[in-house]
Amino acid sequence: MPTAHEEVLADLGPRIVDGLLAPGDALTLDAIRADYEVSRTVAREVVQVLASMGLVESRRRTGVTVLPEERWDHYAPSVIRWRLAGPGRGRLLHQLAQLRAAVEPTSAALSAVHAAPETRRRLLRLADDLERTGAGGDLQAFLELDVTFHRLLLDGTGNPMFGALGDVVEEVLRGRTDHDLMPSEPAPEARRLHAEVARAVAAGEAEVARAAMHAICVEVVGQLRPD
Repeated sequence: MPTAHEEVLADLGPRIVDGLLAPGDALTLDAIRADYEVSRTVAREVVQVLASMGLVESRRRTGVTVLPEERWDHYAPSVIRWRLAGPGRGRLLHQLAQLRAAVEPTSAALSAVHAAPETRRRLLRLADDLERTGAGGDLQAFLELDVTFHRLLLDGTGNPMFGALGDVVEEVLRGRTDHDLMPSEPAPEARRLHAEVARAVAAGEAEVARAAMHAICVEVVGQLRPD
């Protein structure tokens, strides 16, 4: 059961990212309190969260003002999730796929050099599980394994800047599945490439891992066309 704070945030956030509340529009704590029948404390907490994402700005004299898109924190998982649920989904997914193509091949190569032995073993096990669930058409199980696989590669770099992108990549993967943009059975070639990445990381073959992950990302970019 979502809390009052979560319910208000889940309505106001999408209204901002979808443009129903335009840049420059004013909000007040009293209006939020009255519209959603919540306490002033809850209204204040919601505004603080929205401000932390760059969606609004709160100043003593001017109150709460909706900010333009260029001020948003585009890496905030909630912002990504809300935008994926809105009308600009295709364009956003294409942009995020381009980001993945710029980052994940390097993360695979770095993991081949720096990942801990247990991480390498887990990637091999995950690749086997991805093949099994993908071939069986179990998209939800495949998704959970795929999220773990890509997070491990980012964390395995040993660079926290890469690891911090785990939430972004997860939202992309979940968004494609949640909005029915995945094939009913993950492509055999994609499953093969995941296994190739895992084997290359396990063997310490950085350039092989990079090339296989690049092929995965290029295939995804090609599938996702902007609106």
